[in-house]
Amino acid sequence: MHGDGTDTYHLVGIILRFLTRSREGGPGYSLVEALVSPGGGPPLNRHPADDESFYVLDGRMRFTIGERSFEAGPGTFVQIPVGEVHTFTNIGTSSARMLILNVPGRLHDRFFSQAGEPMPSGTTSFPETKALPDVPRLLELGRQNGIEFLLPGR
Repeated sequence: MHGDGTDTYHLVGIILRFLTRSREGGPGYSLVEALVSPGGGPPLNRHPADDESFYVLDGRMRFTIGERSFEAGPGTFVQIPVGEVHTFTNIGTSSARMLILNVPGRLHDRFFSQAGEPMPSGTTSFPETKALPDVPRLLELGRQNGIEFLLPGR
């Protein structure tokens, strides 16, 4: 659990549940189970301080890494080269599920828990409200945590 009493957050159509958080003197990685709504996923981003890998458990995802895009289904492991521009989108008609591994993971731990909407621990239902994200706030929290978002027209 985090200081806000939960291990689960909602952000950009994704429910993120921390299985393990990176800590000073801790495991040196964070492991998150992500439930991604149809069409959900982050904007293009990059981060030079964290290795990031994905393991698709359920559903169909489209990953973009640099100039390359490809589909990935259950059992697919995707590793992002450090600092490479990347994103993912659920291209299916139902929720997709995957594991996200970040090493050392501290910047993702901080960003997800600061930017995400705290949810009851273990939540698997998406919020009813479809409020648009506060983009300037997300960009600033990303900047503070070493994650650069590349938005169209910026």
